[in-house]
Amino acid sequence: MKKVINNPENVVDEMLEGLLLAHSDQLRSVREDNRALVRADSPVQGKVAIATGGGSGHLPLFLGYVGKGMLDGVAVGNMFASPSAQVMVDVTRAIHGGAGVLYIYGNYGGDVMNFDMACEIADMEGIRVETVVATDDVASMPKGHEEQRRGVAGMFYLYKLAAAKADTGADLDEVKRIAEKASAHVRTMGVALSSCTLPAVGRPTFEIGHDQMEIGMGIHGEPGVRRGPLESADAIALSLVNSILEDMPISSGSKVSVLVNGLGATPLEELYIVYRKVHELLEEKGINIHRPYIGEFATSLEMAGLSVSILLLDDELRELLDKPFSTPFRTQN
Repeated sequence: MKKVINNPENVVDEMLEGLLLAHSDQLRSVREDNRALVRADSPVQGKVAIATGGGSGHLPLFLGYVGKGMLDGVAVGNMFASPSAQVMVDVTRAIHGGAGVLYIYGNYGGDVMNFDMACEIADMEGIRVETVVATDDVASMPKGHEEQRRGVAGMFYLYKLAAAKADTGADLDEVKRIAEKASAHVRTMGVALSSCTLPAVGRPTFEIGHDQMEIGMGIHGEPGVRRGPLESADAIALSLVNSILEDMPISSGSKVSVLVNGLGATPLEELYIVYRKVHELLEEKGINIHRPYIGEFATSLEMAGLSVSILLLDDELRELLDKPFSTPFRTQN
Protein backbone atom coordinates (compact mmCIF):
# COMPACT_ATOMS: atom_id res chain seq x y z
CA MET A 1 0.00 0.00 0.00
CA LYS A 2 1.41 3.37 -1.05
CA LYS A 3 -0.38 6.36 0.45
CA VAL A 4 0.74 9.82 1.54
CA ILE A 5 -0.42 9.45 5.14
CA ASN A 6 0.91 9.21 8.68
CA ASN A 7 -0.78 6.76 11.02
CA PRO A 8 -3.59 4.99 9.09
CA GLU A 9 -5.86 5.35 12.12
CA ASN A 10 -5.57 9.14 12.00
CA VAL A 11 -6.36 9.73 8.32
CA VAL A 12 -9.86 11.19 8.80
CA ASP A 13 -8.88 13.35 11.79
CA GLU A 14 -5.83 14.80 10.04
CA MET A 15 -7.77 15.35 6.82
CA LEU A 16 -10.43 17.30 8.70
CA GLU A 17 -7.81 19.36 10.51
CA GLY A 18 -6.20 20.30 7.21
CA LEU A 19 -9.54 21.09 5.61
CA LEU A 20 -10.54 23.45 8.41
CA LEU A 21 -7.17 25.19 8.36
CA ALA A 22 -7.41 25.72 4.61
CA HIS A 23 -11.04 26.84 4.50
CA SER A 24 -11.72 28.58 7.81
CA ASP A 25 -13.46 31.39 5.92
CA GLN A 26 -16.16 28.95 4.76
CA LEU A 27 -16.33 26.19 7.37
CA ARG A 28 -16.29 25.78 11.12
CA SER A 29 -16.48 22.80 13.43
CA VAL A 30 -19.06 22.44 16.19
CA ARG A 31 -17.43 19.44 17.90
CA GLU A 32 -13.98 18.89 19.40
CA ASP A 33 -13.48 15.90 17.10
CA ASN A 34 -14.37 18.02 14.01
CA ARG A 35 -16.94 15.45 12.86
CA ALA A 36 -19.71 18.08 12.60
CA LEU A 37 -18.92 20.82 10.08
CA VAL A 38 -21.17 23.76 9.22
CA ARG A 39 -21.09 26.94 7.17
CA ALA A 40 -18.98 29.58 8.86
CA ASP A 41 -22.04 31.87 9.03
CA SER A 42 -24.46 29.25 10.41
CA PRO A 43 -27.20 29.40 11.43
CA VAL A 44 -28.82 31.51 8.72
CA GLN A 45 -31.93 32.85 10.39
CA GLY A 46 -35.24 32.26 8.59
CA LYS A 47 -33.76 29.95 5.94
CA VAL A 48 -34.44 26.24 5.65
CA ALA A 49 -31.16 24.53 6.57
CA ILE A 50 -29.90 21.53 4.59
CA ALA A 51 -27.68 18.85 6.07
CA THR A 52 -26.05 15.71 4.80
CA GLY A 53 -23.57 13.14 6.04
CA GLY A 54 -21.78 9.94 5.25
CA GLY A 55 -18.52 8.11 5.40
CA SER A 56 -15.16 9.63 4.51
CA GLY A 57 -13.26 8.54 1.42
CA HIS A 58 -15.55 10.14 -1.15
CA LEU A 59 -14.36 13.76 -1.40
CA PRO A 60 -15.86 16.10 -2.35
CA LEU A 61 -18.89 14.05 -1.28
CA PHE A 62 -20.12 14.71 1.40
CA LEU A 63 -18.36 17.48 3.28
CA GLY A 64 -17.14 19.28 0.17
CA TYR A 65 -20.59 20.66 -0.55
CA VAL A 66 -21.00 22.83 2.55
CA GLY A 67 -21.03 26.51 1.61
CA LYS A 68 -23.12 29.44 0.43
CA GLY A 69 -25.77 28.38 -2.05
CA MET A 70 -25.22 24.77 -1.04
CA LEU A 71 -25.39 22.77 2.19
CA ASP A 72 -25.46 24.22 5.69
CA GLY A 73 -23.83 21.29 7.51
CA VAL A 74 -22.44 17.78 7.31
CA ALA A 75 -21.88 14.87 9.66
CA VAL A 76 -18.59 13.11 8.94
CA GLY A 77 -18.07 9.38 9.44
CA ASN A 78 -14.96 7.22 9.37
CA MET A 79 -13.76 5.73 6.09
CA PHE A 80 -16.79 4.25 4.31
CA ALA A 81 -18.72 4.32 7.62
CA SER A 82 -21.83 6.22 8.67
CA PRO A 83 -21.55 9.12 11.11
CA SER A 84 -23.30 8.63 14.43
CA ALA A 85 -26.77 9.96 15.20
CA GLN A 86 -25.27 12.23 17.85
CA VAL A 87 -22.99 13.93 15.33
CA MET A 88 -25.97 14.51 13.07
CA VAL A 89 -27.93 16.01 15.94
CA ASP A 90 -25.03 18.36 16.70
CA VAL A 91 -25.04 19.49 13.07
CA THR A 92 -28.81 19.99 13.17
CA ARG A 93 -28.69 22.17 16.29
CA ALA A 94 -25.91 24.31 14.84
CA ILE A 95 -27.59 25.04 11.49
CA HIS A 96 -31.24 25.39 12.54
CA GLY A 97 -32.30 28.98 11.86
CA GLY A 98 -35.94 28.60 12.80
CA ALA A 99 -37.33 27.36 9.46
CA GLY A 100 -36.60 23.65 9.85
CA VAL A 101 -33.95 21.31 8.49
CA LEU A 102 -33.88 19.02 5.47
CA TYR A 103 -31.67 15.92 5.53
CA ILE A 104 -30.40 14.69 2.14
CA TYR A 105 -28.20 11.60 2.15
CA GLY A 106 -27.48 8.35 0.31
CA ASN A 107 -29.50 5.18 0.69
CA TYR A 108 -27.13 3.10 2.85
CA GLY A 109 -28.23 1.06 5.87
CA GLY A 110 -26.11 2.73 8.55
CA ASP A 111 -26.89 6.21 7.29
CA VAL A 112 -30.64 5.56 7.19
CA MET A 113 -30.65 4.18 10.74
CA ASN A 114 -28.59 7.00 12.24
CA PHE A 115 -30.33 9.81 10.39
CA ASP A 116 -33.71 8.43 11.49
CA MET A 117 -32.50 8.47 15.08
CA ALA A 118 -31.28 12.04 14.67
CA CYS A 119 -34.71 13.03 13.33
CA GLU A 120 -36.38 11.62 16.43
CA ILE A 121 -34.04 13.50 18.78
CA ALA A 122 -34.47 16.75 16.85
CA ASP A 123 -38.23 16.36 16.97
CA MET A 124 -38.12 16.00 20.75
CA GLU A 125 -36.18 19.27 20.86
CA GLY A 126 -38.79 21.05 18.75
CA ILE A 127 -36.77 21.14 15.52
CA ARG A 128 -38.76 20.04 12.50
CA VAL A 129 -36.73 17.79 10.21
CA GLU A 130 -37.71 16.29 6.87
CA THR A 131 -35.71 13.72 4.87
CA VAL A 132 -35.04 12.95 1.22
CA VAL A 133 -32.91 9.89 0.43
CA ALA A 134 -30.91 9.85 -2.81
CA THR A 135 -31.46 6.74 -4.94
CA ASP A 136 -29.94 7.57 -8.34
CA ASP A 137 -27.80 4.45 -8.97
CA VAL A 138 -29.54 2.55 -11.79
CA ALA A 139 -27.33 -0.52 -11.38
CA SER A 140 -28.16 -1.21 -7.75
CA MET A 141 -31.81 -2.28 -8.20
CA PRO A 142 -34.06 -2.90 -11.22
CA LYS A 143 -36.70 -0.50 -12.47
CA GLY A 144 -39.74 -0.57 -10.20
CA HIS A 145 -37.56 -0.75 -7.09
CA GLU A 146 -36.12 2.76 -7.27
CA GLU A 147 -36.62 3.38 -3.55
CA GLN A 148 -34.07 0.65 -2.78
CA ARG A 149 -31.30 2.03 -4.98
CA ARG A 150 -28.01 3.48 -3.74
CA GLY A 151 -27.28 7.19 -3.77
CA VAL A 152 -24.13 8.12 -5.69
CA ALA A 153 -22.85 11.10 -7.71
CA GLY A 154 -26.33 12.25 -8.72
CA MET A 155 -26.79 13.33 -5.11
CA PHE A 156 -24.96 16.51 -6.13
CA TYR A 157 -28.07 17.61 -8.01
CA LEU A 158 -30.31 17.11 -4.98
CA TYR A 159 -27.98 19.28 -2.92
CA LYS A 160 -27.72 21.97 -5.58
CA LEU A 161 -31.40 22.28 -6.40
CA ALA A 162 -32.74 22.04 -2.84
CA ALA A 163 -30.20 24.57 -1.61
CA ALA A 164 -31.05 27.00 -4.39
CA LYS A 165 -34.72 26.71 -3.47
CA ALA A 166 -33.95 27.29 0.20
CA ASP A 167 -32.11 30.48 -0.71
CA THR A 168 -35.30 31.87 -2.27
CA GLY A 169 -36.94 31.86 1.17
CA ALA A 170 -39.14 28.84 0.41
CA ASP A 171 -40.53 26.88 3.34
CA LEU A 172 -39.44 23.38 4.32
CA ASP A 173 -42.22 21.62 2.40
CA GLU A 174 -41.24 23.42 -0.81
CA VAL A 175 -37.54 22.72 -0.37
CA LYS A 176 -38.31 19.05 0.24
CA ARG A 177 -40.52 18.98 -2.87
CA ILE A 178 -37.64 20.21 -5.01
CA ALA A 179 -35.25 17.62 -3.55
CA GLU A 180 -37.78 14.87 -4.27
CA LYS A 181 -38.33 16.20 -7.78
CA ALA A 182 -34.59 16.21 -8.39
CA SER A 183 -34.33 12.66 -7.10
CA ALA A 184 -37.07 11.52 -9.48
CA HIS A 185 -35.37 13.24 -12.43
CA VAL A 186 -31.77 12.00 -12.06
CA ARG A 187 -30.14 8.68 -12.87
CA THR A 188 -26.51 7.54 -12.56
CA MET A 189 -24.55 4.62 -13.99
CA GLY A 190 -20.87 3.95 -13.33
CA VAL A 191 -17.93 1.76 -14.28
CA ALA A 192 -14.98 0.71 -12.11
CA LEU A 193 -11.55 -0.17 -13.51
CA SER A 194 -9.72 -0.83 -10.25
CA SER A 195 -10.21 -1.30 -6.54
CA CYS A 196 -9.32 1.06 -3.70
CA THR A 197 -7.52 0.52 -0.40
CA LEU A 198 -8.82 1.59 2.99
CA PRO A 199 -5.83 3.01 4.91
CA ALA A 200 -6.57 1.04 8.08
CA VAL A 201 -6.94 -2.23 6.13
CA GLY A 202 -3.93 -1.92 3.84
CA ARG A 203 -5.16 -4.12 1.00
CA PRO A 204 -7.59 -3.66 -1.91
CA THR A 205 -11.27 -3.96 -1.04
CA PHE A 206 -11.82 -6.28 -4.03
CA GLU A 207 -9.90 -7.77 -6.94
CA ILE A 208 -10.34 -6.89 -10.61
CA GLY A 209 -7.97 -7.78 -13.43
CA HIS A 210 -5.84 -5.08 -15.06
CA ASP A 211 -7.66 -5.73 -18.35
CA GLN A 212 -11.16 -5.88 -16.83
CA MET A 213 -13.90 -3.44 -15.87
CA GLU A 214 -17.15 -3.72 -13.94
CA ILE A 215 -20.24 -1.86 -15.09
CA GLY A 216 -22.44 -0.60 -12.26
CA MET A 217 -20.08 -1.08 -9.34
CA GLY A 218 -20.90 1.02 -6.26
CA ILE A 219 -18.61 3.57 -4.64
CA HIS A 220 -17.78 1.14 -1.81
CA GLY A 221 -17.03 -1.72 -4.18
CA GLU A 222 -20.57 -3.10 -4.23
CA PRO A 223 -21.09 -5.51 -7.15
CA GLY A 224 -22.20 -4.14 -10.50
CA VAL A 225 -24.33 -5.68 -13.22
CA ARG A 226 -21.55 -7.25 -15.24
CA ARG A 227 -17.79 -7.67 -15.38
CA GLY A 228 -15.89 -8.07 -18.61
CA PRO A 229 -12.94 -6.99 -20.73
CA LEU A 230 -11.92 -3.32 -20.63
CA GLU A 231 -13.69 -1.43 -23.43
CA SER A 232 -12.97 1.84 -25.23
CA ALA A 233 -14.13 5.18 -23.84
CA ASP A 234 -16.81 5.43 -26.54
CA ALA A 235 -18.12 1.94 -25.77
CA ILE A 236 -18.23 2.71 -22.04
CA ALA A 237 -20.09 5.98 -22.66
CA LEU A 238 -22.60 4.21 -24.90
CA SER A 239 -23.24 1.53 -22.28
CA LEU A 240 -23.74 4.04 -19.45
CA VAL A 241 -25.99 6.37 -21.44
CA ASN A 242 -28.12 3.54 -22.81
CA SER A 243 -28.63 2.11 -19.32
CA ILE A 244 -29.78 5.49 -18.04
CA LEU A 245 -32.13 6.19 -20.94
CA GLU A 246 -33.66 2.72 -20.73
CA ASP A 247 -34.47 3.41 -17.09
CA MET A 248 -35.56 7.04 -17.56
CA PRO A 249 -36.69 7.64 -21.17
CA ILE A 250 -36.06 11.22 -22.34
CA SER A 251 -37.84 12.58 -25.39
CA SER A 252 -36.29 14.57 -28.22
CA GLY A 253 -36.29 18.28 -27.52
CA SER A 254 -35.77 17.84 -23.78
CA LYS A 255 -33.08 19.64 -21.80
CA VAL A 256 -30.75 17.83 -19.42
CA SER A 257 -27.71 18.44 -17.28
CA VAL A 258 -24.91 15.90 -17.50
CA LEU A 259 -22.37 15.07 -14.81
CA VAL A 260 -19.30 12.98 -15.71
CA ASN A 261 -17.72 12.04 -12.39
CA GLY A 262 -14.28 10.60 -11.74
CA LEU A 263 -13.99 8.01 -8.98
CA GLY A 264 -10.58 9.18 -7.73
CA ALA A 265 -7.86 7.94 -10.08
CA THR A 266 -9.20 8.77 -13.54
CA PRO A 267 -7.58 11.81 -15.19
CA LEU A 268 -9.69 14.73 -16.36
CA GLU A 269 -8.44 14.06 -19.88
CA GLU A 270 -10.25 10.72 -19.86
CA LEU A 271 -13.42 12.22 -18.35
CA TYR A 272 -13.57 14.74 -21.20
CA ILE A 273 -13.11 11.97 -23.76
CA VAL A 274 -16.15 10.25 -22.26
CA TYR A 275 -18.12 13.52 -22.10
CA ARG A 276 -17.41 14.06 -25.81
CA LYS A 277 -19.19 10.78 -26.61
CA VAL A 278 -22.02 11.38 -24.12
CA HIS A 279 -22.67 14.76 -25.76
CA GLU A 280 -22.69 13.14 -29.21
CA LEU A 281 -25.08 10.37 -28.15
CA LEU A 282 -27.56 12.79 -26.58
CA GLU A 283 -27.33 15.22 -29.51
CA GLU A 284 -28.18 12.38 -31.90
CA LYS A 285 -31.37 11.80 -29.90
CA GLY A 286 -32.31 15.49 -29.98
CA ILE A 287 -31.58 15.92 -26.25
CA ASN A 288 -30.03 19.28 -25.40
CA ILE A 289 -27.40 19.61 -22.67
CA HIS A 290 -28.00 22.78 -20.68
CA ARG A 291 -25.17 22.63 -18.14
CA PRO A 292 -22.43 19.96 -18.04
CA TYR A 293 -20.31 19.16 -14.99
CA ILE A 294 -17.03 17.24 -15.49
CA GLY A 295 -14.67 16.35 -12.65
CA GLU A 296 -14.62 14.59 -9.29
CA PHE A 297 -17.93 14.92 -7.46
CA ALA A 298 -18.19 11.57 -5.61
CA THR A 299 -15.02 9.52 -5.40
CA SER A 300 -13.97 6.24 -3.85
CA LEU A 301 -10.45 6.97 -2.60
CA GLU A 302 -8.09 6.01 -5.45
CA MET A 303 -10.55 3.84 -7.40
CA ALA A 304 -10.17 4.18 -11.17
CA GLY A 305 -13.38 4.60 -13.12
CA LEU A 306 -16.19 7.06 -13.63
CA SER A 307 -19.92 7.55 -13.61
CA VAL A 308 -22.38 9.44 -15.75
CA SER A 309 -25.42 11.18 -14.26
CA ILE A 310 -28.22 12.69 -16.32
CA LEU A 311 -30.71 15.15 -14.80
CA LEU A 312 -33.90 15.79 -16.78
CA LEU A 313 -34.68 19.50 -16.56
CA ASP A 314 -37.82 21.57 -16.74
CA ASP A 315 -37.97 25.36 -16.43
CA GLU A 316 -38.17 25.22 -12.63
CA LEU A 317 -35.17 22.95 -12.18
CA ARG A 318 -33.13 24.73 -14.84
CA GLU A 319 -33.57 28.09 -13.12
CA LEU A 320 -32.50 26.63 -9.77
CA LEU A 321 -29.54 24.80 -11.31
CA ASP A 322 -28.17 28.05 -12.71
CA LYS A 323 -28.04 29.83 -9.35
CA PRO A 324 -24.52 30.46 -7.98
CA PHE A 325 -22.86 28.63 -5.11
CA SER A 326 -19.48 28.58 -3.43
CA THR A 327 -17.89 25.68 -1.51
CA PRO A 328 -14.26 24.79 -0.69
CA PHE A 329 -14.13 22.40 -3.65
CA ARG A 330 -16.24 24.01 -6.33
CA THR A 331 -17.78 27.39 -7.27
CA GLN A 332 -20.46 28.32 -9.77
CA ASN A 333 -21.03 31.94 -10.72
